[in-house]
Amino acid sequence: MPTPPPSPPPDRRPDEPTGRSAVRALLRLWPHVRPVRVRLFTAAFVAIIASCVGLVIPLVLKWLVDGPVAGRDTAGVWLGALYLLLLGVAEALLFGVRRWLVARPLARVEADLRARLYAHVQRLPVAFLDRWASGQLLSRGTTDLMLLRQFLAFPLTFLLVNGVTIVVGVVVMLLQDFTLGLVMLAPAVPLVAFSSVFEKRYARAARQAQDQVGDLTTVIEESVLGIRIVKGFGRHRSQARAFRQLSRRLRGTELRKARLLATIWAVIVTLPETAIGATLVVGAVQVADGTLSAGTLVAFLSTALALRWPVESIGFLLAMCQEAATATERYFEVLDAPTEDQQAAGGRTPVPTGGCRSRAVRASPAATGLRFEGVRFRYPDAPPGSPPLLDGVDLHIRPGESVALVGATGSGKTTLTALVPRLHEVTEGRITLDGRDITAMPREELRALVAVAFEEPTLFSASVADNVLMGGDGTAGTAELHRALAVAQADFVHTLPQGTATQVGEQGLSLSGGQRQRLALARAVVGRPRFLILDDPLSALDVHTEAAVEAALRHVLAGTTALIVAHRPSTVLLADRVALLSQGRIAAVGTHHELLRTNAEYARLMSGRPWAGAQPDGTGRGRPAKEAR
Repeated sequence: MPTPPPSPPPDRRPDEPTGRSAVRALLRLWPHVRPVRVRLFTAAFVAIIASCVGLVIPLVLKWLVDGPVAGRDTAGVWLGALYLLLLGVAEALLFGVRRWLVARPLARVEADLRARLYAHVQRLPVAFLDRWASGQLLSRGTTDLMLLRQFLAFPLTFLLVNGVTIVVGVVVMLLQDFTLGLVMLAPAVPLVAFSSVFEKRYARAARQAQDQVGDLTTVIEESVLGIRIVKGFGRHRSQARAFRQLSRRLRGTELRKARLLATIWAVIVTLPETAIGATLVVGAVQVADGTLSAGTLVAFLSTALALRWPVESIGFLLAMCQEAATATERYFEVLDAPTEDQQAAGGRTPVPTGGCRSRAVRASPAATGLRFEGVRFRYPDAPPGSPPLLDGVDLHIRPGESVALVGATGSGKTTLTALVPRLHEVTEGRITLDGRDITAMPREELRALVAVAFEEPTLFSASVADNVLMGGDGTAGTAELHRALAVAQADFVHTLPQGTATQVGEQGLSLSGGQRQRLALARAVVGRPRFLILDDPLSALDVHTEAAVEAALRHVLAGTTALIVAHRPSTVLLADRVALLSQGRIAAVGTHHELLRTNAEYARLMSGRPWAGAQPDGTGRGRPAKEAR
């Protein structure tokens, strides 16, 4: 099995600079942090006080050396020791209070960010989700948000705290001895220049690493969900090789980050330590000359040592800020994507075929039911200049009528059915339900009217009852559940360990394909929808179960307006009429027997023989594979 390609966000390489500064990226978090700003500011203030308390210790040492120690005052020495102990305890308690202040609000911020991301993903267009690897979305909702919480808890506070500590410490040192203070400040300029270069390089490596984590997450998820395929074809070695290649790529990126961090750390440690050594030599000479007291030198060196941590932490604080900035960018890449409603609001207003405007709810009988009027559709990411998948589809399904949609593989049947609940938006033309343009209807109302059973049934990690009742309006109870299960011939659920309360597991893989398809069909009919879209709903059933389901479905279809994608004559016979989709249009409409007599392409499709007009790609038009859905 080939190595899965990396899946960076569309139109962007993972290692490509975004052109946005880390500060501007991180400022986008402010609206989410604003509700807890009081506690965060209080925590920062407490941390500043704690750091300043630490800077008082060198002043106590100066008094201790120049006073009690020089004067051989034992009581004074013990008093100085007590002062130092109290200052140390106060510093520790203040830092503990800071951590307590930020723990709960930052957990809340992370939870809110994750909830907002999840809610936004649910409203994104299907076309957007088709372009993104699931692992990329998962890593944004887990790893990236963890990095943001860590940034808000530590680097954000300590960049401010350490900055204030360094300024106060430098002022204290300059007041103690101006010459020694200048010696200590000598490394400042090269440190700033080097940090600027480091920041740019580390930002690129951090972005690349986080994108590669998303790729690795995708591979793991696909391997787990597709474990039956991997084992069935004996592809575990090739999958392991693919995983190792991505893992080695991520390891190389992480090592590059480590080298960058080690370099900046070495520079940040070396320059201040050199300055401290030079200060010690110059100070010792001054003490020997009598121009500086020993206590002042001890206090100066103690202050310089107290500033070692704030200075040395600059490297990894900058690294954490860059990782947080790239995590913020990745998070908002998803959050900035327009939702279905936003795309509809910012897009073209559909113009009905024939120049008609959207009718009111009270429409003429000819306009009721489900109607496609001049519908054209092409996928947004289709190659430029490629023909549309659907090109002028006209079809009217009368109220209470069921129509089977038949066509060659890849002719666009599934895509046409996906346009009704607006999983995709029509490119031109319009679709109406009882005379109402679906683009003028709220999506919640539209999807309450239209129920869908897809060819590939998806079940969730929930009970059988929860999976089926998901298709209802929230009021369906046990009676509706059992009626839907009976229609779908899903009585097998009563033999499960806990009956309808049995957990079906992730993707419903604990069930057979036919069982999953029957539960998906039950989910579609449980709410007694006015409009029913069935995408080859019986493809995974055996002959006997198919016959039983068809018999039950006839009663459901009698009172429902239905569009059924069909490939087999037995499914076609469920419908009142048949529509043949060919060359992107409805080529013929009639009963099954009429089309068998009058349409050669339909007769060949039903007999299983190849149609002479079809292209090798099966679409009849030589369409790109991406569009042949």
